[in-house]
Amino acid sequence: MADLGGLKYLKLKHVWPREADDFAPWLVQDENLAAFSEKLGIELQFERAQVPVGPYFADILAKDSRDQYVVIEIQFNKTDHDHLGKLITYGATLGASTVIWIAENFTEEHQRAIEWLNEHTSDELSLFAVRPKVLQIDDSRPAVEFEVVERPNELVKAATIEKSFGEMSESRQIQLAFWEMFKARLLEKRVVLSAETPAPKYWFNVPLGRSHIHLSNILNTDESRFGLRVYLHNRVADAVLEQLLRDKDAIEREIGTTLQWNPNPDNRDKTILLSRGIDLTDRNSWTAQVDWLVDMNAKFRQVFMPRIKKLDLSATPTQPAI
Repeated sequence: MADLGGLKYLKLKHVWPREADDFAPWLVQDENLAAFSEKLGIELQFERAQVPVGPYFADILAKDSRDQYVVIEIQFNKTDHDHLGKLITYGATLGASTVIWIAENFTEEHQRAIEWLNEHTSDELSLFAVRPKVLQIDDSRPAVEFEVVERPNELVKAATIEKSFGEMSESRQIQLAFWEMFKARLLEKRVVLSAETPAPKYWFNVPLGRSHIHLSNILNTDESRFGLRVYLHNRVADAVLEQLLRDKDAIEREIGTTLQWNPNPDNRDKTILLSRGIDLTDRNSWTAQVDWLVDMNAKFRQVFMPRIKKLDLSATPTQPAI
């Protein structure tokens, strides 16, 4: 007969006595935040803890793959109206695109409130309700798992985006169809944990693990070209471009081709571009083209992310020579 241990659930306070001083610092550690991100299906990068909002403090402020703010509010025990109000206030005041409520137990009315907000707010706002569970077998070390109680409905978000664009031109219809195929392959190949909802527009962004820097995939229907670019927001563009240029030869060798470095030098935002032509009328060729773009996203992330992580953004840049 199998000798099985007894599984039991522990109160969060058994492991972390205090929300802000114990649980929050544990959650934002790289390994734990990565596991939490994977469970939610969004990539999170920690920014700050205990962010002042009027007389109160938001527990955690992070950023997502779109470089948008994410507010995380932690509550031990059962949810209450006070924390729901704070969560909405923090999100509004800090300009968050995502708010995450972590609580030990969600009441039916608060769970329904998060569901209702997801259904009735714009596609630019996402709300999550997450229940952490601490498990232990006999006297083993405790382990934690996250149960996502409520999350945004992707079908509703997609419908909202399409509705916001109204009657779409042929070019917009092509862009939407292309990005839908691209997102599906991107997730299927596990290049990223999550991806933005496709929209009928010129670009589709993918994270590179640091604020103000991302991959911008592009589809130019006028010129029948597509590709991807490392996109550097003007806030950090000069400093980042200068440092990456020092490693230009190694980067291009690892990518396997030459890149266009700062192709629009007069723009305040900077880019590092790789593009090629595409016959958008031949939809049978899209699969191969999308696969190339997905593979390039994987390669760009593999090559650029370690370098981006090491960037010194406190340095005063000089104008790079191209």
